[in-house]
Amino acid sequence: MLPPVIRTSEPNSWARHTFETRIPRILDDIVATNDYPPAIVAALRDLRAEIVAGTIQPLREDAPDRDFWDAHAREHIGKTWLDVPWYWAEAFCYRRVLEAVRYFEAGAFFQRDPFAPLKRAELAPDRAPRALARVLTHLPDDDAHAFRALVHASLWGNRVDLSMYDIAANPQDAAALERERANLLVDDTARVFAHLLARRGEPVDLIGDNAGTELAFDLALADFLLRAEIASRINLHLKPQPFFVSDAMNRDAIEMLDALGRSSTSALRPLAQRLAQSLDAGRLALSDHPFWVTGFFFHALPNDLRALLARAALVIVKGDANYRRLVGDCHWEPTTPFASVVAHFPAPVVALRALKAELIVGLRAGDAERLRAEDAAWMTNGTRGVVQFNQGALSI
Repeated sequence: MLPPVIRTSEPNSWARHTFETRIPRILDDIVATNDYPPAIVAALRDLRAEIVAGTIQPLREDAPDRDFWDAHAREHIGKTWLDVPWYWAEAFCYRRVLEAVRYFEAGAFFQRDPFAPLKRAELAPDRAPRALARVLTHLPDDDAHAFRALVHASLWGNRVDLSMYDIAANPQDAAALERERANLLVDDTARVFAHLLARRGEPVDLIGDNAGTELAFDLALADFLLRAEIASRINLHLKPQPFFVSDAMNRDAIEMLDALGRSSTSALRPLAQRLAQSLDAGRLALSDHPFWVTGFFFHALPNDLRALLARAALVIVKGDANYRRLVGDCHWEPTTPFASVVAHFPAPVVALRALKAELIVGLRAGDAERLRAEDAAWMTNGTRGVVQFNQGALSI
């Protein structure tokens, strides 16, 4: 039994702030960064007005997922956007954005990513590639320390979230990553590495989050696991369509490989070549199951996806939204054991998350109170993070 879900109706909550402030700003940015015609601009502005002061409307377009969303939105239609479960509201809002920009409609805007201008800015040489180069240049020689540096880089790369404009800075180099250890509320990295060595040569799955800098670090981690022969295969799970502004799709991964391959930094071109070879050989696989863009928690994984993940030696779950789906976007007591909360998951799992939402599990008694006294926004400002691991039945 899950605790009560977090709702957008909760006064002074980050969930409410999301729909009162952040989502309207994101819609303004879509208009500002794209050359949409007046009809699409009007549709986006109508959606903004609905979110600010209207009631939730159903999808109206003839799209492949229309029946799905009709069924799962029915109980919320006619309510205000400030009176529904938070995660569901975000998922349906981004689906409504795609309707407004005609993403599924044949014509000039078919499958045109409304967030592409923001994502592509991250590919500039002084953004994601340079951030990755700084870490790789100082990567330790031994596998255990290299793994820790890359895991922490992948974690803190989650701070570069294009839907949050005041997020903390991205990792600068290996020394900076070491200094960030004080901001890790839970760090199970050593346990994860020992587990991988015990399961060496098996597949590892990575459920990705953001494009850009975070994806660059995720790909570097995947390359390390393959190059060190710790994993036989990496299954990288990305989104099948634009979602949560900066969420990565398969096309974003390919664009990142191209950007790394064009880099003037000597450490990045061989990385891009190895990743391309791994992709061609099937050792790196890109997957985009439709479940990833629904409003469901991971408790409701469909059978085919559950069976795929169950074969993994480890599933790496990236980012804040995926953490919310993994544990359930609910009012958990912070001291609730991580292992008990993720016991539903079909494989050993590690969550790499920079905190951007008002929920957390797996803390020691007194930690939440101490952090609240130090920083009122500790759960939402991206400053702190976790590496939380559950081996499965053995650790419960």
